[in-house]
Amino acid sequence: MPVSVVTDSTASMPAEEIAAFDLDVVSLWVNDGDSHVPDTDIDLHEFFARLSNTAALPTSSQPSVEAMVEAFTRAIERGSDVVGVFISEQMSGTIQAARLAAQMVAEQFPAARIELVDGRSNCMQEGYAVLAAARAAKAGESIERCVQAAIETTKRTRFLFSPASLEYLRRGGRIAAASALLGQLLQVRPILTVEEGEVTTFAKVRTTSRALAEMGRKFADDVKEFGLANVIVHNIGDPAPAIAFAHEFVEPVTGGPVRVVPTSAVIGVHVGPAVGLVYETQGDLRP
Repeated sequence: MPVSVVTDSTASMPAEEIAAFDLDVVSLWVNDGDSHVPDTDIDLHEFFARLSNTAALPTSSQPSVEAMVEAFTRAIERGSDVVGVFISEQMSGTIQAARLAAQMVAEQFPAARIELVDGRSNCMQEGYAVLAAARAAKAGESIERCVQAAIETTKRTRFLFSPASLEYLRRGGRIAAASALLGQLLQVRPILTVEEGEVTTFAKVRTTSRALAEMGRKFADDVKEFGLANVIVHNIGDPAPAIAFAHEFVEPVTGGPVRVVPTSAVIGVHVGPAVGLVYETQGDLRP
């Protein structure tokens, strides 16, 4: 039985990857005043320009169960089993909606097989797990092997990012107000990462330039020890700092051009302007 892969918009995957593997992307939503807009329909340039100048931050919401049902049903009606790889359960209720949808679809299609994987992160750290499942599916592997490919990939990826401000994370409830205030008072520039499905602090430095240099140093050290399979640089807002970071710190390690890809609007709502680095190594970074 062929396997179709479904994911969500926070994976922030390049359009060419989505097309190449015929991925079905279920959108989260951005709630901005009276508007309720799919993450995938937002003009990112305009959105991020406005985000940095607004007092009332938009909020986000997970996909509906109905949207998940539609995505799973499309795959099943094509004669496929389904593997869904979604944003970390600690960050969103998206995979909970997927579980409910899978139960509903199973009632209508008892022979259908739907397997769900917690991507343990978002952005391309989630995206690399999606791609691993999709490559296995394209190679004709079983649904079990597609699931295993996604899970194994989560052991080999790292996500480092440096937000320009802690305010967005504070207002979104991702860090405590006291921690955000202390960071502002001490003029600390944190480097954040994702471990065990949650945002945590990787390091604290005094300037943005030192934060980016430390991200580049960790990347180079990991590549030297574990090898490199894939890498991408993310930007939230102005792409210029991310492009400069890629040129100065990432491309000397890879020896060639590195893609700079904006995150989804939902990620931008919670993080604010930032530079991010996601990479997949050849060896395991964690058990």
